[in-house]
Parts: sequence; structure tokens; C-alpha cells
Amino acid sequence: MNESTVSPPSPGAGCRSRRQVLRGAGLVAGAVAGGGVLVACAEGTGSDRSADEVSASAAGQAVVALDDVPVGGAVSAEVAGVPVLVTRPTEDEVHAFSAVCTHQGCTVTPGDGVLECPCHRSVFSLTDAAVQAGPAPEPLGEIAVEISGADVVVS
Repeated sequence: MNESTVSPPSPGAGCRSRRQVLRGAGLVAGAVAGGGVLVACAEGTGSDRSADEVSASAAGQAVVALDDVPVGGAVSAEVAGVPVLVTRPTEDEVHAFSAVCTHQGCTVTPGDGVLECPCHRSVFSLTDAAVQAGPAPEPLGEIAVEISGADVVVS
């Protein structure tokens, strides 16, 4: 496999199918002629709402039960119609981040101790969603949350 080849994303990962990409054959022709494989992801796969807007509009909303979030891991959830990731780096620490990748809008998923974009393999930190690897130019947007009783709640 040469360096210009990109592995295709997992099915349902928020990326366009080969058929959708090839429908724009006139635009694709130049890229394919270069010998690489083109994988196009839909921008804005999640909501176009910012993490700040979600935090403000969903204040007080329970996102997930604290016991459902593994220590050292993350779970996928939804807040105000926006896909989010709730992380729990330590027993008493929780965070929530937009699950919309800052690279091309694919949906980021929980990984093994990190957050991963299945489209182009960007990797984000559980603690602050900082980019650890990949083409993503910025961290994921943070949604303010806190532990309230047995739940993680938008604060």
C-alpha cells in the first residue's frame, strides 16, 4: 500500500459511499488520475450548532447515567439533537464533547482510552479532546457538564 492510499472508513461512520463520491465523477477525475484513493466525508454530519449553543440550550438536561460511563473511557450520547461523547478520565471527573470531528464532520466514537474518528483516524484526548493524532486541526468542542446525583448533567 503506498502512502497516498487511504483506508476506507467503517460503514455508517458518517462518510459518503463510493457511489456518492463517484456521482461527482467530473470533480473526482483529477484526484483519481493521481493514483490515490479518494474518500470524501460529508461536512456537518452532526449538527451545525456549536458546543456553546448546546451547553446554553440544554442546561440542566441529564445526558447519561454516571454508571454508564466507564472510568478511563467514554460513551456516545445526544444532547439537544447533537451527537456527543461523555468521557470519564477518572472516577470523579466527567467531560462532554461534540462528536463532530473538526476535520470533515464525521462522527467521532469512543476508542480504547481515547476518542477516535473512523473516517481519517484522528485521535482525541479523553480529558480535553485535544488532537493527539490525525488530520483534525482543532480539538472537539466542549459541552459543560457536571455530576449531579447519579447522572451526568449539562451545566
